[in-house]
Parts: sequence; C-alpha cells; structure tokens
Amino acid sequence: MSGRGKASGKKAVSRSAKAGLQFPVGRIARYLKAGKYATRVGAGAPVYLAAVLEYLAAEVLELAGNASRDNKKTRIVPRHIQLAVRNDEELSKLLGNVTIAAGGVLPNIHSVLLPKKTGKAASQSQDVSGVEIAPLPVILKTVSSSN
Repeated sequence: MSGRGKASGKKAVSRSAKAGLQFPVGRIARYLKAGKYATRVGAGAPVYLAAVLEYLAAEVLELAGNASRDNKKTRIVPRHIQLAVRNDEELSKLLGNVTIAAGGVLPNIHSVLLPKKTGKAASQSQDVSGVEIAPLPVILKTVSSSN
C-alpha cells in the first residue's frame, strides 16, 4: 500500500514534468504561499510563473553565451551577462535599475571625442548609398536679338 487507499505503486510525476518545465513549480508555489502575496494561490499561477522565469533565464543565457563566444571565451562571466542585457533593448528596459556585480559598463565613446575624418575618407563616408551621382548637363539657350 502506498497510502491514501492507493493499491498500485505508481511513480509520482512532478508538476514541472507535467508542464514540461525545468524550473520547480512546487517550490515556486510554496514561495508564493509563504510570501503572503495573496490569501489564496491558484493552481495555475506557480506553473505560469515558473514558465516565465524559465523563459527569461533561457533568453539571458542565450545572449550571454553569444557574448562569451564573441569574446572567444567558453565560460559565461558577469561581464557577458551585462553585455547581453544592456545590448538587448527589451531586457535593458526590464532590468534598467539592476546592477550586475562585476559587470562593468558598455563601451561608448562620444562622437565629439572621435578624431576628425580628413580628405578622401570624409567624402566616402558621406556617400551612404554607394552610388556615384553624375552631374546633370546644363543647357543654356541664348536669345538672339534680331530686329
């Protein structure tokens, strides 16, 4: 007997496994109940919250992994998480007031401080389209005064 009148010894399936999640639904449910956020917590609330947290974690980890690969590193460090979050518009807005320890700052040099472009380099940078524009021919008509 496995208790509560159950004759067969079925293996218990967690709510995380039922929802196809890696984050712990039961633990999140316990935290929601203990946190006194509301007097009652619905059955779907911890599942939904676990799914949202898992999605955010996967998004940050993917971007941080790309940042570490760009820096030719195999380990994600706080600097990579900072670069990933601050370079993504939505994550930067979500985590705008968050300080990541040992994250550093985004590299940024104000355009006024950059050296001036001279000669050929300046004229090439102004032509954005890459198409050379030929000057239009000018036709002058002369009016003859024959009376």
